[in-house]
Amino acid sequence: MKIIFAAASAAVALCAVSGVAQAQTAPVGVYGGIGYVNTNTNKTDADLGAIQARLGYRFMPWVGVEGELAVGVNDDSVGPFTVKEKHSEAIYGVGFLPLSPNADLLARVGYGTTKFKTTDGPVPDFSTNADSWNFGVGGQYHFDGKNGVRADYTREEFTKDSAGHADVYSIAYTRRF
Repeated sequence: MKIIFAAASAAVALCAVSGVAQAQTAPVGVYGGIGYVNTNTNKTDADLGAIQARLGYRFMPWVGVEGELAVGVNDDSVGPFTVKEKHSEAIYGVGFLPLSPNADLLARVGYGTTKFKTTDGPVPDFSTNADSWNFGVGGQYHFDGKNGVRADYTREEFTKDSAGHADVYSIAYTRRF
């Protein structure tokens, strides 16, 4: 039994050392991406879509910053209203967990603002900006070291008490420069 425990402990230690060695080879520098975002707001239960672009800089294998811009392309009917995300902007601090030189898990925390527009209701058109604290997790894989795919989930907690939150899911093409 002691031999099995010792062997298992050695295997775990080798995996940890291997992971640290791989993390040392994770590339740093500028990266960007473009993709589709699906946003679901809890207050209106609107299911909205947008095209999103990201630009970031990875300072070291584990830390980076990124900014994102999105423009709404898919609106939703909620009762007598049509709700649309006009645009959104956000900036994030990003933590990376390199699994290999081409694969990462990531977590991010940031602040953003989103402009929503409501039309077609019994009242005149209405627009509002909703500021939010954002946090999320995701993963990315680069097929050839430069080009890849990224999927993530972000929770936007709007700062106004009555504004609620939004769940944001994205899938994107990514490129390391």
